[in-house]
Amino acid sequence: MYCNNFDFDKLNEECGVFGIYSKSGQNLSRMIYFGLVTLQHRGQESAGIAVYNDGKIHYYKEMGLVREVFNDTVLGRLNGNIGIGHVRYSTTGESYVTNAQPLVVQYKGGSIALAHNGNLVNADKIRDELEDNGSIFQTSIDSEVIANLIAKNYNLGFKEAIVKAVQRIRGSFALSIICEGKLIGVRDPHGLRPLCVGKLDDGYVLSSESCALSVVGAELIRDVKPGEIVIIDDSGIESIMYDEGKQKALCSFEFVYFARPDSFLDGQSVYKSRIKAGKILAKEHPVDADIVMAVPDSGTVAAIGYAEESGIPYRQGLLKNKYLGRTFIQPDQKMRELMVKLKLSVLKENVEGKRLVLIDDSIVRGTTSSRIVEMLRRAGAKEVHLRVSSPPVTHSCYFGIDTPTRKQLIGATHSIEEIREEIGVDSLGYISIEGLVESIDMEDKRLCTACFCGNYPMEVPSSGNKFLFEKK
Repeated sequence: MYCNNFDFDKLNEECGVFGIYSKSGQNLSRMIYFGLVTLQHRGQESAGIAVYNDGKIHYYKEMGLVREVFNDTVLGRLNGNIGIGHVRYSTTGESYVTNAQPLVVQYKGGSIALAHNGNLVNADKIRDELEDNGSIFQTSIDSEVIANLIAKNYNLGFKEAIVKAVQRIRGSFALSIICEGKLIGVRDPHGLRPLCVGKLDDGYVLSSESCALSVVGAELIRDVKPGEIVIIDDSGIESIMYDEGKQKALCSFEFVYFARPDSFLDGQSVYKSRIKAGKILAKEHPVDADIVMAVPDSGTVAAIGYAEESGIPYRQGLLKNKYLGRTFIQPDQKMRELMVKLKLSVLKENVEGKRLVLIDDSIVRGTTSSRIVEMLRRAGAKEVHLRVSSPPVTHSCYFGIDTPTRKQLIGATHSIEEIREEIGVDSLGYISIEGLVESIDMEDKRLCTACFCGNYPMEVPSSGNKFLFEKK
């Protein structure tokens, strides 16, 4: 088991998907490679690319970061005019190469390649039904349920097969699919996970985030709508709305932490939302201090907003080591403490004798926060006031974010004052749910804030594991 980025006290996203339809197919696999590198923040456990060439699908996937998995030789073998890629952080299914994506499934009508970002809440039931009817599964991930449902209904035509498949499943999903010489994108009816379309000179791009479009020379056209299937070929884009009646609920944590600041999600700037969250946080929880500083990198933009609104100067107080890469060391308690010190170092000259406002995007378990505060105290900080640009995380996510169980969430088991004492800060303030919604500039009925309040946009499992097939 490896520990990735040492973000022990953060929520982890599940994955990112990317796809290209190109009439020429020139440099297709390399363009997908660059797109996946741009989306690497969405998953660091495995990476894969599948391409369609002359009626056949070829693919390569392996454990590791994109730059570790692919080289010129591998990319040179992946030729075609349609391709999809995937970076994965495992929630459903264990971390093995068998579970890496894209999935390539052979069926009577040909082959399907599928990449999935999200999590299905009814996959166990559907999988049992399919296995009872003779289907054989090669992986332990819920994404294979989708591929099998499509293959099961292939005789209806690929459009109707996909419609029937996505109408059966419940949960979150943004899909990139290769089927019958088409590039297909699908977004769940709630719009929980993001997916957008970009235009190339000779084709189109599908991406989990808009930040990956410019890297390959594409221009953002629009977001795939919740409940929409887009089918891309030489004729352009065909749209099928298969479900328009569900409550819209884009994951609010995309704006807090997951998405890159240079992305736009459903028309909203992630960067502007984080700046605004920092400003709202300064209004809701003002404090008399000398400098504002961030827990890098995820707290930086909100810290700038807090400094602008409060008039307290922004300074760097913590430096992040960007060259740690991955480690195969099992992270026990002592090792976790060492990793925090390896990951972050204190600029003593900026914090010694100062009253600090420390901005972070979230507190999950509280363990890393307490170690950072201890480091700042040792460096001579006079006061440490922690401000958080998301509300307390009090409920688990069932839609593709790897949250701990509720008993491990410090926001679910402790009061604000108890958390303050546990972390060891002079004061603690979280942005309100209303403040977070205001910062994103979307109606609350268009956002999922379930991890902060337990108000899920659909029925979720009342018992058992959060994710299908995960170890108890």
